[in-house]
Amino acid sequence: MPSFPRQLRARRGALLCALAGVLLPVLLWAVLPLGSRGATPESRLDRLEDKIQSTQGRIGRRKGTERVLTTEISGYTRRINRLQGRIGSLQQRQSTIESDLAAQRAALVRIQDDLRSERRRLVRLRARLQVTRRALADRLVQLYTAEQPDLVTVILSAKGFTDLLERGEFLERVSDQDRKIVTVVRAARSDAVRTEARLDHLEQRQAEVTQIIQQRRDEVAAVKQDLIGTRVGFARTRAGKDAALRNVRAERHQLEGALSSLRAQQAKIQSALQASQGQPGLPAAPVRQGGGGMVWPVNGPITSPFCERRAWESCHPGIDIGVPSGTPIRAAAAGRVALLQSAGASGGYGNFTCIQHSGSLSTCYAHQSRFGTSMGASVSQGQVIGYVGCTGLCFGDHLHFEVRVNGAVTNPMAYL
Repeated sequence: MPSFPRQLRARRGALLCALAGVLLPVLLWAVLPLGSRGATPESRLDRLEDKIQSTQGRIGRRKGTERVLTTEISGYTRRINRLQGRIGSLQQRQSTIESDLAAQRAALVRIQDDLRSERRRLVRLRARLQVTRRALADRLVQLYTAEQPDLVTVILSAKGFTDLLERGEFLERVSDQDRKIVTVVRAARSDAVRTEARLDHLEQRQAEVTQIIQQRRDEVAAVKQDLIGTRVGFARTRAGKDAALRNVRAERHQLEGALSSLRAQQAKIQSALQASQGQPGLPAAPVRQGGGGMVWPVNGPITSPFCERRAWESCHPGIDIGVPSGTPIRAAAAGRVALLQSAGASGGYGNFTCIQHSGSLSTCYAHQSRFGTSMGASVSQGQVIGYVGCTGLCFGDHLHFEVRVNGAVTNPMAYL
């Protein structure tokens, strides 16, 4: 490969150095994080505010989805409870039918016992009838051979044995013993006929009752099975809604954690701006009178409303007002300082002050950077009692403000 002339190689080296001088800063700027590309703290605060608003919107949408899912789950729960009630009624009805069936079966057993007894009785009656018939036949032969013309005429004129037994002339002409034999034969024959009819009726009734009860049982079982299938379908749908609700809540908790992190970054930038401007403390803002009788302790936006749900608590016990560190805090109403705790004593509340205004009403101020009053001191409405900070469980400078009635937290917006 031919070598370049020395001048060309020199020019190429100079060109490469010039390009490196231009491109290297551009490449370095491209790989630097967004917050390090020469952005000012103010622009970073703007971007954080946009992210905070976007995250709050996403949290709000998740809460809306949670409300919808909760309503749907409650609806399915009510339907399942109603179906369960109907299933319970059907089970009770089935139990009644089964009890009736058991009673009918017991009756059928008795009927069957009676049938067997009647059949045995009928056999005995038929045997007895045969005996009495033979005895009567023998007696008739005797009467005939005795040459009693009237009685013979009656016998011969009868159409049959049954007709003979029904003829009154025949009974009038026989002796008491003969009459007794005839009566027994007639009774045995009639009893046998009635027993056979009763047997037929009992067998027919047994078949009808068994069929009716079986039909009822089948109907109840079919309806109950349909209800159980519907309940199972509802339960599966509710389980799916429950799973979706858990996922949405988990997403919301993650978003709330991200929101806390963004607010912490925002507070750090605000603190850095304040420190760079040489503002160790801020002047007290004008007193802002509320519509509920109290004045606002600080003037700023509400960053967390009352009873907001968070990843670490189900109900935020007060409101958070976003203001820079060092902002003076005013007493919302006149009263006496009933509690003054340091960050080590109050735990998550940080530097914590509570003022008793009446026998039942008090207000509390948390996360202060420092106190502006003392324990037991009497304060007037609007008097400075401390300064905003971020002590305790805190992710950025703000004032946590509570209103308590008989020691229980309530919504401060009803008093401001």
